[in-house]
Amino acid sequence: MSQMTVGVLHPGEMGSVVGGIVRAGGARVLWASEGRSQTSRSRAEAAGLTDTGSLSALVRDSEVILSVCPPHAATDVARQVAGQGFSGVYVDANAISPTTARSIGVVLEPTGAPFVDGGIVGPPPSSPGTTRLYLSGSEAGRIAALFATGPMEAIVLDGPAGAASALKVAYAAYTKGTAALLLVIRALAMKEGVDEALVKEWGRSLPDLPSRVESGLRGSVRKAWRFVSEMEESAATFAAAGLPDGFSRAAAAAYDRLATFKNAKQTPSVADVSTALLRR
Repeated sequence: MSQMTVGVLHPGEMGSVVGGIVRAGGARVLWASEGRSQTSRSRAEAAGLTDTGSLSALVRDSEVILSVCPPHAATDVARQVAGQGFSGVYVDANAISPTTARSIGVVLEPTGAPFVDGGIVGPPPSSPGTTRLYLSGSEAGRIAALFATGPMEAIVLDGPAGAASALKVAYAAYTKGTAALLLVIRALAMKEGVDEALVKEWGRSLPDLPSRVESGLRGSVRKAWRFVSEMEESAATFAAAGLPDGFSRAAAAAYDRLATFKNAKQTPSVADVSTALLRR
């Protein structure tokens, strides 16, 4: 069997790890450095990815393309690939709504590229059991085979394109939604001068909440800029289902206020986060 060639757009914190896993599984993995940062270059080199230089060269040489990018960029990335006439399998593994996922499939229809919808649950994987890649669509099984070995488990859902994104939205609506809610609650308590009393009461009646706030600080605040569009996609999904969407919209608004912490070298304190959330 010939070696499969897979293109990754783009090797950020998650994409570089995903590309490295596919490469370790035996595929040749490409990326395109044109217009990308030195940080992306360093990550791609560390993962052993091959630089094609340009998007057009990556599209020409790839049988499969994996899109792993911020949600707000997912549709534009798909359009760029379709504009190059790509006819291989296109996998969108971004945190987007089912509607957006299906619309990306439509973008690729003129080129004949089969579309696979993906959703990643968990952090960039370094050990088995932490992260799952959910897949849906006619070619989902073929893509799952790329992850047969390595720390990321690929799970094929019995459903059309959009199913994997729906699962991701439902999962993240809780994890990222409650993380934002807890940080906003602490901001309110600080504003009203009852934060110390609230934390003490949590320690007595809801003892897991203080640690969840700390977890939210570590895992969410410096990535808040990325979560804004994810929560907006979440809100659109709830609205499309005829459900209240205000939960996710509020989370998006909270993360937008925290976007100032992008690339912060240290995890900000609760007080710093509260100040950012309380700004008008």
